[in-house]
Amino acid sequence: MHAELYTDGIEEITITGSIVRVDLVSLSPTERDSNGLPKKVFCQRLIFSPEAFANSVEVMQNALRGLADAGIVTRSHPKTISPPPPIDPGPVATPPNDPRQTNGSVNFS
Repeated sequence: MHAELYTDGIEEITITGSIVRVDLVSLSPTERDSNGLPKKVFCQRLIFSPEAFANSVEVMQNALRGLADAGIVTRSHPKTISPPPPIDPGPVATPPNDPRQTNGSVNFS
């Protein structure tokens, strides 16, 4: 039988040079935070080459897609923020002695 590891999640991913470190955490059975919830405590570290990490991310994305397709998890998409409408500065006044003001029509400037 192979050893298995349970984790409650990933706390941090650190990239230094050609090493990617993924710190796994577990909820402590004894330690509590200020809200009385179990604290996340370091339990294991995975160390990858950048290529192995990129491949692992792809495998996890495929697994997530399968979970979402099965309705087991729902994916939230980041909200897109619309840019504000442009501000109309109104009519632009030109100085009285501007050489472009030779024609009195507002259609030509």
